[in-house]
Formats: sequence, C-alpha cells, structure tokens
Amino acid sequence: MALQGPFVVVADHPAPDVVEALQMAGAFPVIETNWADAAAALGSVEPEALVLAEPCGDPARSKEYAHALEECLIAKSGAFTPVIARSHEDGAAALPDVLAVSASVPPSRIVQRLAAALRIRTLHNTVLRRAETLIACGETVPEMPDCDPLEEATVLVAGRGRSYPELAVAVGECVGLVGALSIESAARALNARDIDGLVIGDGFGPRIVEALLMALAEDARFRDLPIAMLGGQQDVAEKFYAQLPNLDRVAEGPDLLVARFLPFVRVHAFGQRLARMLKSLDAKGVIDPNTGLLANEVFWRDLNRAVDDAEKRGVGLSIARFSFENGDRRISLDAARLLGRLMRQVDFACREADNSIFAVFTETDLRAAHVITRRIAALLKNAMLAAERPNGVETAVTLATLKPTDNVDTLIARVVGGVAPG
Repeated sequence: MALQGPFVVVADHPAPDVVEALQMAGAFPVIETNWADAAAALGSVEPEALVLAEPCGDPARSKEYAHALEECLIAKSGAFTPVIARSHEDGAAALPDVLAVSASVPPSRIVQRLAAALRIRTLHNTVLRRAETLIACGETVPEMPDCDPLEEATVLVAGRGRSYPELAVAVGECVGLVGALSIESAARALNARDIDGLVIGDGFGPRIVEALLMALAEDARFRDLPIAMLGGQQDVAEKFYAQLPNLDRVAEGPDLLVARFLPFVRVHAFGQRLARMLKSLDAKGVIDPNTGLLANEVFWRDLNRAVDDAEKRGVGLSIARFSFENGDRRISLDAARLLGRLMRQVDFACREADNSIFAVFTETDLRAAHVITRRIAALLKNAMLAAERPNGVETAVTLATLKPTDNVDTLIARVVGGVAPG
C-alpha cells in the first residue's frame, strides 16, 4: 500500500536511508527531527506513524526524551498511531510497546512493517468514522472493549526441541497459549482458531519450516501475522521477509523473544477486535463485538421468534448450553469465537454474563442436536488448550428440545437445569 503522511522520523544523526525509503513508498511529508525536539515535532502534527530511526544518542537524557514522546502519543486522540523503532538486537526498545526492528535491517523492512501497521490504523479510522455516522443518525453503538488486547490474545507456540518448555512458559505467562508439537498440528490450529501470533521454536528441519512459512505467505489471512523464530535457520527466514512483514528471527532466548514479540501480538489482537467491532457496526449492534455471536438482547428476541415459528410450522428446535468448569473470561471468549466458526448459518448463539454460551439449532430435533453438540464439545475440548490446563478445558453441555407444551421460559429452565446428553 502507498504510504500517505505525515510521518515523523526521529534520529540524532541524519537518517537518509530511512527517509528515502519512506519517500520512495509515497510517504509525504516526512518530518525529520532529533530526540530533543521529537515531542514538540510530534505535537505539531497528526502523524500517520512515528519512526525511531536510531536509539537516542544521549544516554543521560534518553529516558526523559522517551517519556516526553510517550506522553505526547497518549495525549493524542483518534486512531492508533504505530511506532516503529530501530533497536539493538540485545537491547530494549526506546518506548514501551513499540514495534521493534533490528538496527541492522534494511530500510525496506521498516517500510514493509510500517505498511502492515498502517492497515490497522486504517481499520481503526474506519471504525471511528462508522461509529460517528451511526451516532449522528441516532443509532446505539456498542462500546469498544477497554481492556488490553493482550488479555484476549492467543499465541501458537510450535516446537519440540529443548527450548519448547521454556518458550511455552514465557508465552503462557503473558497471553493465551496454544501448543503444537508438529507442523501439522500448528497448521490445524491456525485454520481453526483466532491466532494473534506464531512462535516457531527448535526441533523442526529447514524444509518443514520453509513449507509452513510458504503456506502462510500465500494465504492473505496470515499476511500480517506476527511470527517469531527462535535460534537458527536464518536463511529460511530471510526468504520470506518480503511476504511476511512481521516475521522476525531472535537468537538471544525466549525472554527477549517474548519481550520484542508481544507488542506485535497486541497490535494484531487489536486489529482482530476492530474487525469484530466493524462487523457489529455494520449490523447496527446485532452482533456482539467481543464474540462475533449475537448480542444478548438480540439473541433472546430471536429465540422468542424462533420458538413461535417452530410451533406454528411444527418443526424441531433445540437449544444447548455450554459451560466451562472454572472457566474465566478469556476461555469463554475463546470458546464463543470458536463456536461461531463451527455453527451452521441457520443457527444462532450468544455468550452470557456467567461465561456460559447458549446455542440454538433451528429445525433440529433432539437426535440431530445430540450429534451437533457432541461434535462441537469435542472440538472445543481438543482446540482450547491452555498452559495451565494441558489436558484441555472441561466443557459441560446441557441440551433441551422444544416440546408442544413449551414456551421460552420452560425451555430455558430445562436446559439450565438439565442433564448432559448421555
């Protein structure tokens, strides 16, 4: 995508390579400033992005300058503003949560990574404009979740070498974790789940890793997926830098990998949140932006209609309740999003405040509903692996089907107090 400015480039020494690369990509205007004046320069414009072309050259005042920049970014309202920062391989980035690149990478990599981040900014702008339009028309707009996107993020860790346990622990302490001991398992998880980042550990041969990266590069769904490779196989990674802008290779160990990787995961999870929010806005609030399922009040309205329709037409209708033993909000959201992928177009569902999920299967008798719920429960158990639950998440399912004497209240009473299908 062509870059449209303004862009602020921060460096104490001239950075003609970065500026030229940005201009070649269509960026205009490009504002160059040093670290001492960076906050003032940032405050004078509404930049599309900020590029820290080199670490601060004044170690004594680097924290002061970085803090001023951070405060300026926080004060700005509006769409997400990406910050790309060159940093040393073994050093921390100048600002927290910046998208770090190695100081040795060519400027073209900075432009590629910037273009990927700007796609999130564009999506954010679209959501903000759509919400403003609906509010002006008197429509009720669902609220954007205000929690850290990392609280909802899921990272896939693939590996089977010595580093895998340490990687899994380091990632699992920060975000939701899906583990894969084979590339085949990793591929299945990528297709079945909402994955916000992929970590490739050791234990796989170059050809296997190359095949996985090629598959990701050829699929538009994974174009901007954050991917971190630990250790060797630098030649393999370099082949895909152009197609996968958020692919990085980190050789220093799991802790540094996670520290540099998490900001990319946060941005990707934020993008996923924006996509759900946009879908909700397009549906004028019918869809819950947290789960992608029906909003709670819409679900109950549609359930009443479905029960009336089933009684008039004499067709079947079944409802299932999925609950998760000791499940928290993250598990419930993860299950809801996965359930949305598994359900038929004619069915509908919602997530309740107690973290349970109701799913309605229209024109479905008890026998067919048993088959559907068993399949969904099995897929939830197999897919929803967490670091603290290596054997999966226990999913309890209760099921009820509409009887001639039923209304919505009696149907719900039976499914809430029912017995799991035998």
